[in-house]
Amino acid sequence: MKKRNNGVLYLVSTPIGNLGDISFRGIEILNGVSLIAAEDTRHSKKLLMHYNINTKLISYFEHNKLSRIPVLIDHLRIGNDLALITDAGTPGISDPAYRIVREAIKESIEVVSLPGPSAVITALVISGLPTDRFIFEGFLPPKKGRQKRIKDVKDIDATLIYFESPHRVGKTLLQLYEILGDRPVVIARELTKKYQEIKRGTLAVFSDNYNRVKVKGEVVILIGKNDSNVYF
Repeated sequence: MKKRNNGVLYLVSTPIGNLGDISFRGIEILNGVSLIAAEDTRHSKKLLMHYNINTKLISYFEHNKLSRIPVLIDHLRIGNDLALITDAGTPGISDPAYRIVREAIKESIEVVSLPGPSAVITALVISGLPTDRFIFEGFLPPKKGRQKRIKDVKDIDATLIYFESPHRVGKTLLQLYEILGDRPVVIARELTKKYQEIKRGTLAVFSDNYNRVKVKGEVVILIGKNDSNVYF
């Protein structure tokens, strides 16, 4: 009996807010594979329903990654294609997609990435801050290790980019100001959505202002270089 070839693992970028931002190729792949691994199946169903995609869904996220990876690799190993999506944006950015990619590489399974939306790049290019060099720091630890992570990049000559949950924005801006000093800052909130908001200012001002307001929605914080002369 002829041995079947492995399937293909597709990393499909999905919209970060506006459902119209998915690519034609992304829709084609999601329709064509036999299984979609999604960070939150309930959230992803909204996108699939919008485009009449009826492919079977299975969950793959931070807390089930160890048990789920062997199941997904077995699915690929017997010749079935698999699409991996995150809640929003490009798989592998602040989620465990890289772990299954690494396992697929070990098994000589082809991995194909479909480029598309990314909150990191969307926020950076709209910020007005230097784009020639930037560092994506993801989410700071919720408790221990926050100050050390900030200190580690204090002297790096690059635009710094952070993801942050809305209820910690004020705390994070204050710590950034205390450690980095006053620098230009951009707060990008609800990118590509109806209530998108881009605010530009300084850490001195924003660290005070955002401690006194309630923030809603997904937030990206961008900090100017340590020698930046760009102020808003």
